[in-house]
Amino acid sequence: MEITVLRTDRLVLSPPTPDDAEAIFAACQDPVLQQYTTVPAPYERHHADDFVANTRTWWDEGTEATWAIRADGVLAGMIGVHALKDEEGEIGYWMADAARGRGYLAEAGRAVVDFALDPHGLALVRLGWRAIAGNIASARAARALGFRYEGLLRQGLHGPRGHHDGWIAAILPTDDRMPQPWPVLDD
Repeated sequence: MEITVLRTDRLVLSPPTPDDAEAIFAACQDPVLQQYTTVPAPYERHHADDFVANTRTWWDEGTEATWAIRADGVLAGMIGVHALKDEEGEIGYWMADAARGRGYLAEAGRAVVDFALDPHGLALVRLGWRAIAGNIASARAARALGFRYEGLLRQGLHGPRGHHDGWIAAILPTDDRMPQPWPVLDD
C-alpha cells in the first residue's frame, strides 16, 4: 500500500519517524492513555522505537495505515486504520495530553474517515471503531465523526491489561456522517 500524507487546515498526518519516538514515549506515559489503549504499561522507550519501525512494515504489507498527527510540526497524537482486510478496517487514535481539547482529533478523524471510505483511498465498505466501555472521550469523538453505535462486546476486547467490555460502532460510505444518538452517552 502506498504511503499517503493527509493534510487539513491545521494538521499534517504522516507516518511517524524515528524523530517522533521521544514524543511518542512521553505521550504514552499518560495513565489515561495506558488505561484505554493497547500500549504496553509500563511504556518504555524501546516500545516507541519498535512502534515507529513497525508502522512502515504495516504500510508496506497493507495491513495498517498509521499517521502521526502534527500541529505546527509538533506531535499531537496518533491515528490509524488497523486490521485492514476484506475492504474493512478499524479506526484507532490517541491524543497527547497537551493536545486534547483543541479539536485536533475531530479534524484528523474527518480526514482519515474520508480517506478510508473514498473509492480512491482505502475504499473500505465498513470502518469500525471499538473502545473499552467507559472511554467517553473516544466515544464522543467517534460519534462526532458519524459512527453509529452498534453495541457492547462483553469481555470482547483483549489487551495488555486483560479482557474488557467494549463498545463498538461503525460507519459506512453511505452514512450521512451526522452524529447519531448513542445510548452510552448522555449528551
